[in-house]
Parts: sequence; structure tokens; C-alpha cells
Amino acid sequence: MKVCVQGLWHLGSVTAACLASVGHEVSGLDSELGAIANLSLGKAPLFEPGLDDLLAAGLANSSLSFYTDSLQAVADAEVLWVTFDTPVNEEDEADIDFVQTQIKRALPFLKKNSIVLVSSQMPVGSIKRLEAFAKKYHPEKCLNFACSPENLRLGKALDIFLRPDRVVVGIRTESDKQILQQLLLPITDKIEWMSVESAEMTKHAINSFLAISVTFANEIAAICELVGADAKEVERGLKTEARIGSKAYVSPGGPFAGGTLARDIAFLGSESKAHQLLTPLLSAVRLSNDEHKNWARRNLLKYLGGLSGVVVAIWGLTYKPETDTLRRSLAVELCDWLIQQGAIVRVYDPAVKNMPEHWGGKIVPCANPMQAVDGADALVVGTEWPEFKRVAGDLNIAGKVGLVIIDANRHLAASRSEFINAGYKYIAVGTSMADGV
Repeated sequence: MKVCVQGLWHLGSVTAACLASVGHEVSGLDSELGAIANLSLGKAPLFEPGLDDLLAAGLANSSLSFYTDSLQAVADAEVLWVTFDTPVNEEDEADIDFVQTQIKRALPFLKKNSIVLVSSQMPVGSIKRLEAFAKKYHPEKCLNFACSPENLRLGKALDIFLRPDRVVVGIRTESDKQILQQLLLPITDKIEWMSVESAEMTKHAINSFLAISVTFANEIAAICELVGADAKEVERGLKTEARIGSKAYVSPGGPFAGGTLARDIAFLGSESKAHQLLTPLLSAVRLSNDEHKNWARRNLLKYLGGLSGVVVAIWGLTYKPETDTLRRSLAVELCDWLIQQGAIVRVYDPAVKNMPEHWGGKIVPCANPMQAVDGADALVVGTEWPEFKRVAGDLNIAGKVGLVIIDANRHLAASRSEFINAGYKYIAVGTSMADGV
């Protein structure tokens, strides 16, 4: 099939490369000249394992091309797949107008009876508004709209796109279903067909459920720390309960960093408020999550007292492992706070080449993990890179006597006994305070 993928940041570049890899003829459309220039050379806009190679393969066999011109990009396309990463401000408010404006600009160039498949995250009801716009301003096009909610995760995007558990697709007509089946069957036959509004709402519901699960697990973990329980053991008790299940999102650890989860909580909150509907559970999620963001700070102050002049090593800065993205990074937020406290901060991350400009040289970048921890009073695991597990054993040699290790997600837990034997304090979310470590 001929497909135009519109919006070429993370979601779009992955979608375009993967569709080309399964045999579709794909054109990518974006107004960013720099992004198009790099993509045309096989360079993704951000680091995603395997993506550059997949882009290069598509370009080499001519199944993939990139344009800033809408007429060139959408010519003869049967499907316009909208994949903008919806911009979100620091308050988790999404810029829906940006996405809708970009879609509207492409509509005049589509051929008659094309399908516009939207994966960009927008509030439920957005596609209905696009349909009304198309009917009013481009009735001769007879355009059809569908929804397939984005389902990617940084660092694992190619595997999730090409080997999904299932794909959710919201449609209006049986003919739309037949065309989109042709598009998706090279990837999977596990497709959940539903109405457009149900598909839009499914994404909100999934992210809200995950956000609630994270905050629930961390509130339970906070109580565990006070009463002598271990939250990981409690997690095991939860997951072996048949009504909850082994894949439940109930692991104690760090808070979610905003972005998609917070955006959908905000979407549902706005929609509820517009209809005078009270949603106290959803309304409490952000408050709980924001409070848990202070967990590392509380423990640094508890075990080190004042932080002025204290040396703190940070292992990992990125939003999550296997990406070089710093936006929404909790480790960066922690560094900002440590600077304010007067701490001396040393950082190491295998993917970050340049420190954030707003630090103005107040952070010491290090060439390797052990350089960062040499002589440090505390070590905070900011991002769970696999490299840190491999070098954890060396801490017994490089670490300072009394080193405090703050490891929210227990990434280094396999070395916990060695840390304790070395006289270190190992602190993780949900670890009993009664352990005295």
C-alpha cells in the first residue's frame, strides 16, 4: 500500500521505517527541514535502538522517502497516518491545535476516499471535529477518519510496533476496516476493532490506569518503609492474586515523569470538568505522583543532613534507558534541586553527550561511572542503564566509606548484600526503614 506518515519525530519515524520494512511504499511528511534532511540520510531525530538501520534499509530499497511538501508526500496515498508527538507543556497540557492545524493543511492534497488514520494523542472527540472540518471544507474528497492509539515506548519502539500484543483501531465503516486490515496484517492479525470514540478513549483509559497503578504501588511502598514491610514482597503477594495477575503494574519504584500518562489524566480531567462530573480518583493521581517525586530528596536529606558541599554522583540522566532524551527526566530535575542545595554533583550517562545548558557548568560530567562515584558521599541511580548492573561490584573498591546509595527501582539490588557488607547504606523505594540500612 501507499502510505503517507505525517509527523516525523519519535512516533512518526518509527512508524514510517517499520511500515517500509514490511513492504509498504511509505512517504514521510513534516515541515521541519532539519528533520527531513537527517531522515533522508537515515538519521532518526532521536536515539532509538535499531531505528537508524531500519531507516537506511528503507531508503536503500526505495520503499521510504521524506518530504516537506504535502503535494509530493501524499500523492496517491491510500492512507494518511498522522503520527505527531503531541507537544506538552510543563503542566502536562497538550497543544492540540498544533496537531489539528498540521492535519488540516494536508487534507486538500489527499485523493478522494483516502483514510486519515490518527495515532497522535488528542482528547476523545478530536476526530469527530476533524470529520466536521473535512465535510465542511473538503466535501468533494469524501475523506474517512480512523483512530489507532499510539502504543510505543522509548527504547523498545521497533519491537513493540512490529510485534505488538494487539493493535486497537477505531473505524466508521466496514470498507475502512478492509483497507486498514491490508495495512496492518503484515504486522499483526491481532486487531481490536471498535468505534472511533472508543479507540480514543481506550488510550486515555490505559494511561490513566497505569498512572493510578504507579501511584498506588508507591503509596503502598511508602507505608511499607514505615511499618517494616518490603514492598517487593507485597508486590509478589499482589501479583499472585488471581484477580490482579502477574503482569499488573504494581512494582514499587520511582514516580512517572509526566508526558503521556499525565497528559491523559489531564485530558480526562478537562473532559469531566466540562460536563460537571467529579472524578476524585483521577484528580488525586497527580498530587500523589508529585509527592513521590520527593522520595530521593527526602532520603538524601535524611541520611546526609544538609547537602551544601556534599558530593553526589548521579548514574544516568536520560528519561529512560536506551534513549538520549532528557525531556521529562526525573534525574535532571533532581540535579536541578541538588544545585539549589549547594551540592557538588557529578554525573555519568552513556548516551548524553552534552549537559543541559541551564546548568551553566555547575554539574561535573564524568567519563565513566566510577569516576563519578570516586569520593562521593552519595550515589543516585537516575536511569536504569544495564551498564550500571555490570559495574556495581566495583563500588566496593571505589566507594567512599559510608556511601549512601539511592536506587528507587532496585536496579542494583543484586549487589545489596555486598553494599551492606562494605558499610554502605542501600536505599530503595519500599525498603523497610527498620532494616537499619
